[in-house]
Amino acid sequence: MNLSVIVIDDDKSQREVLSGFIQDLGCKVQTCDSGTNCIEYIENNYVDLVITDFRMPGLDGLQVLKKVKEINKDIAVIMITAYGSIEDSVDVMKNGAWDYFTKPVELEELQVKLEQLGNHKTIIQENQILKEQLKESINTPKIIFKSHEMEDVINMVARVSNSEAAVLILGESGTGKELIAKTIHDASDRRDKPFIAVNCAAIPENLFESELFGHEKGSFTGAHEQRKGKIEVAQGGTLFLDEVGDIPLSFQVKLLRVLQEKNFQRVGSNKDLHANIRIISATNKDLEKSIEESTFRADLFFRLNVIPITLPALRQRKDDIKPLVDHFIQKHSKINKRNISGISTEGYDLLMRYDYPGNVRELENIIERAVILARSNIISVNELPIKQNKLTEDVFKGTLPEQVEQFEKKLIKKALRENNNIQTAAAKKLGISEATLRYKINKYSKQKI
Repeated sequence: MNLSVIVIDDDKSQREVLSGFIQDLGCKVQTCDSGTNCIEYIENNYVDLVITDFRMPGLDGLQVLKKVKEINKDIAVIMITAYGSIEDSVDVMKNGAWDYFTKPVELEELQVKLEQLGNHKTIIQENQILKEQLKESINTPKIIFKSHEMEDVINMVARVSNSEAAVLILGESGTGKELIAKTIHDASDRRDKPFIAVNCAAIPENLFESELFGHEKGSFTGAHEQRKGKIEVAQGGTLFLDEVGDIPLSFQVKLLRVLQEKNFQRVGSNKDLHANIRIISATNKDLEKSIEESTFRADLFFRLNVIPITLPALRQRKDDIKPLVDHFIQKHSKINKRNISGISTEGYDLLMRYDYPGNVRELENIIERAVILARSNIISVNELPIKQNKLTEDVFKGTLPEQVEQFEKKLIKKALRENNNIQTAAAKKLGISEATLRYKINKYSKQKI
């Protein structure tokens, strides 16, 4: 665990216990006997975390918290006190504390919080690296998102971009699989080389080999000249195989050879050509089911599925609907030379309740049509082509106890999400004790809270 931590407490024994424990976890630890000394240190040194006592002479814990956040809002603060109260905890959490503990501190629980902070810092760094890499590419469309579900996807993209491993992007039609593939390419060391997309579902079976490998002049009827295939065109870059589940079984073994041996031959040639490409593939099919049905090779699946990335359906990430709607209104207003500034409250409500079988692509089509047909600069609910049978509500199924559990799980998940998975804050929002929240999370853990 690589964190830089300051422990502030006017009690020497308490400082020594905490600092010794944290140091044993692999962190760099600095101790201070007052808030004033801590602030002076932070102004001149890099710090990840401040652990401070609440009641101290001079600057108290809340004052330390406020001053730390003024210096650097990204520094996490954990508050510790022997005089815990709901009022105190709410106050420090409102002012940006990472968490809140009462004395004596449960060291195992503190370790969990430090591990969570370490993971959080890693995710932030990965996101920053990805943003810096994407700044260098002017050709990558912006990924619009606000949801935690898509944040997880982007974090994975950041982690895998600079590897050479094959990536399999899974998700329903219209979720943006090609956009994610292009983002991976543009954040990689191959960004200056071609990104070649192939729609496997659109290629006739008898033309697959020629389309990917190329052919020599006269190698078959209609081959009037030598032609490079997609693999050769993508040399040094990325080959994106969209709808990879539609590759004919007869060609799958040949693609497997390319992945294994890194070479191929044009149709009509016996000369090996080197395949310096990275493969990213995508599908909306269940390839494991296709393997069971003997329509997809298991060995090819394992070669393609080194790093799987699953894109959530739009109905599973509804926090993204508003920013996507705003983006599409701006985009299509500019394209169609319309002065559309927004959408009515009733319109947003309708869009939030829609099921989106076509996902983001369908949402864009809905907004494009509404922009063109709008009678004023605000899109009304009547200008949205929404199918009423695709509207969704929070419907729970089963017996009354089962439905109560479903609703309780939904509330717990929402509270955790809105409080950055900080259980102390989530418990207070729900009006229950942290111990009760932990019990319920453990109870529902098998059902993936």
